[in-house]
Amino acid sequence: MKIRQANKNDLKEIVKIEKICFPKAEAASEKDIYERFEVFGENFLVAEKDNKIIGFINGCTTDEPNLPDELYSNAKLHKPNGDYQTLFGLDVLPEYRRQGVAGKLLRSLIDLAKKRGKKGMVLTCKDHLIPFYESNGFEFQGVSKSCHGGAKWNDMLLIFDK
Repeated sequence: MKIRQANKNDLKEIVKIEKICFPKAEAASEKDIYERFEVFGENFLVAEKDNKIIGFINGCTTDEPNLPDELYSNAKLHKPNGDYQTLFGLDVLPEYRRQGVAGKLLRSLIDLAKKRGKKGMVLTCKDHLIPFYESNGFEFQGVSKSCHGGAKWNDMLLIFDK
């Protein structure tokens, strides 16, 4: 398996994977994914195995260490020189889960954000994912104000060491 920068040719597969991995109310639409890629494609990474995309990760950058819902719906709020990398989605096809794919994607985006001089990474997640993110250095910040997709979310923050 390899992790690489996504390109425009990957977007059809990324859209398919998003629809498989998230409930309809929470999944980014095809339009949103294409728009996000146009604005912050440098923050899209894919996991590939045997020339097949099996997962991806993406998020914009922002100045604040939080992830308000507006960032999901307005790609133009992306701040290329922002201090914090956000994580919108970490999607892995069901048949490739529990094989370390999500962890490798996450670490790759963390490494990329560090190289770019970001201060940290911020995300929201469901309760059952808190231990996964904590095992990758994130700290639980409390229940999020987010009501994205009508779900309950938790704020998680990782501050990079200087």
